Amino acid sequence: VQLVEHGGGLVQPGGSLRLSCAASGFTFSDYYMSWYRQAPGKERERVATINWAGVTTIYADSVKGRFTISRDNAKRTVYLQMNSLKPEDTAVYYCYAVRGADYYWGQGTQVTVSS
Repeated sequence: VQLVEHGGGLVQPGGSLRLSCAASGFTFSDYYMSWYRQAPGKERERVATINWAGVTTIYADSVKGRFTISRDNAKRTVYLQMNSLKPEDTAVYYCYAVRGADYYWGQGTQVTVSS
């Protein structure tokens, strides 16, 4: 099983980034997918979740209206479009897959928002 994130980097405040997470080794379309993030010295927090069909989404209050989660089951990939980025969005972003008691984490990708 693998979850491999791409798309992190350094961006100025107000800028945008698109993260992607490519899945392999499990039935992607059966799993809820989420993005989490963890800033230095802070607990990991859930940013956004999307259901199997990509119809239902949930966002943390801190990112509502700025971030959009989506998925392409044919490509076995989940995305996180991040707009209007703020310095407080700086963190390592992780992809997470869950179905019942089964869950998998990606290795994380660094997002740094700084001028």
